[in-house]
Amino acid sequence: MNEAQGRLRVGEPVAIIDIGSNSVRLVAYEGLTRSPTPIFNEKALCGLGRGVLSTGLLPQDGMDKAYEALRRFRVLCSVMQIKNIQVIATAAARDAKNGPQFLEECSNIIGCKVDLISGKREAELSALGVAMGIYKADGLVADLGGGSLELIGVKGQKLGQGTTLPIGVLSLQDRSGGNLKKAQKIIRKELDHLPQLKAAKGKAIYAVGGTWRSLARLHMKQRGYPLHVMHNYVIPVRDAEDFTSLIERVATDTIDSIEAVSAARRPLVGYGALVLEELIRKCKPAEIVISAQGVREGLLFERLDEKILEQDPLLTAANDLNILRSRSPRHCQEIIEWTDAFMASTHITETIEEKRLRHAACLLADIGWRAHPDYRGEQSLNIIANASFIGVDHPGRVFIALAVAYRHMGISDDEVSPRLRELASSRMIDRARILGAAMRVAYLITAAMPGVLPRTPLLCVKDDLVLRVPEDLAALSGERVFNRLRALARVIGRSPVLVVGDA
Repeated sequence: MNEAQGRLRVGEPVAIIDIGSNSVRLVAYEGLTRSPTPIFNEKALCGLGRGVLSTGLLPQDGMDKAYEALRRFRVLCSVMQIKNIQVIATAAARDAKNGPQFLEECSNIIGCKVDLISGKREAELSALGVAMGIYKADGLVADLGGGSLELIGVKGQKLGQGTTLPIGVLSLQDRSGGNLKKAQKIIRKELDHLPQLKAAKGKAIYAVGGTWRSLARLHMKQRGYPLHVMHNYVIPVRDAEDFTSLIERVATDTIDSIEAVSAARRPLVGYGALVLEELIRKCKPAEIVISAQGVREGLLFERLDEKILEQDPLLTAANDLNILRSRSPRHCQEIIEWTDAFMASTHITETIEEKRLRHAACLLADIGWRAHPDYRGEQSLNIIANASFIGVDHPGRVFIALAVAYRHMGISDDEVSPRLRELASSRMIDRARILGAAMRVAYLITAAMPGVLPRTPLLCVKDDLVLRVPEDLAALSGERVFNRLRALARVIGRSPVLVVGDA
């Protein structure tokens, strides 16, 4: 069989090639969906924007590296059988005198037209990428590239007025002659009196771009952060201020964990820190949120129809994994309805967001079944904690991972990382235990097969937790089921009752 069974039937794959001021990147996606999954991702650091402001020209060595990368990307797309390829170029090619000739050669190499996008359009695409990947985003999108900084407000899927400034990290290095003090003055002057900055006051700055991801990676390493997922990583403002000050103050190579940043990016992180520091000073945001999605995902977003855009990105991604990895995807859907009724009967307060996360956990409850029974909980937790989900913050991700881990391991915390638990509130951990304990009952009476849960309701009736099993399925009940029912009842403060038949 030639067709991979680990792929979804979501139409033809799509590739985006982004010819940026610092890097040239190819990202191939499984298809056009609300939660697009990359099947291949590669970049080449070409430094096309280096020296453009002082010389007016793209450097020859940078262009040669870009040509080499594009030749490789064309063959890779052919190998992956991708015909739908979109290629864009940004600030460096916009600003250079030899930009048109460079783009003509790029088009010849890659075999399709390169779209040179304006700064304003780049800002809008970045914001759409953030809207695609961050659930109900509300704040200022700041996309820092090699040649420019794009700023634009975002609220949900609504965008503000975008602007572009010539203070990308390579541009700053060029304009300041490598002097951080001079670079700081340039940044302050460029950011003065910008109306776009108001969008971040008391809200979030969504940081897009490789230099800021490098800063965030350093921050994670220094904190000993238990997750390695960059998307939706949050840096509190006070922490960001202290950290950017450290980056500016000391030599880059002396910073602890600097090996987490590629050698090519290390000389540029100081400029990224300066820009972030000045944005914080001007905007007074509530937090800095790292977005791994930007212009490329914005291009995908534009191509989705309204019906798909209405879908929840987290639940879409969870259902995709449900389809690919569960013994019965329909059974996981039944757990959603089964736990809906159970939670409503408990009268335990559940917010809309908590319900959404519970539904995602139900969809992911069986993704580890192929592992050895002793490791299913650990494997499921690791997959969920580190998966490339979008539309969920890190505490929400931890809730889902814990709920599924408890479903396999039992509701003790003995085998769960205490550092991971620190990312979730005590309320969320309590909800994860309740859901994990309920799923332990569900899987024991169903063997992960559909059709049983609709006939075996689990409901709270006054002070009792009642599981009803119809007469023809009476043999499914027993001591093991009752023990799990009792464990759940203990967590919610009820007495367990197992009823067989209509009595």
